[in-house]
Amino acid sequence: MKKDSFNIMSDIKIIEELKAQLLCVIGELFKLLTRGSNVAQEAILECISGAIIILYVLAERLGYSYTAVDETMKKKLKLGIIEEDIVEKEGKDLSKLHSHLKERN
Repeated sequence: MKKDSFNIMSDIKIIEELKAQLLCVIGELFKLLTRGSNVAQEAILECISGAIIILYVLAERLGYSYTAVDETMKKKLKLGIIEEDIVEKEGKDLSKLHSHLKERN
């Protein structure tokens, strides 16, 4: 088997593993959220941060840079702000996240 073929197969295997991990993390988050206020806040935070990490790594494996992901998120947030998305109307969450992303750079 050629080296390039091995790399492609390895990349596909890693991408599939990341997809499976993402599903598991999201499933765990949903389970935690159904338990109500007795849930350890740390466990919820672990799931959310884990999902974000997996998505960034998955994007990189699919050929998108972290910067490209951030820039696309900023564009989507701006659009949601302009269109007055329900999440924006209720608590300015999109504006807060957009500001956070701008400050990181």
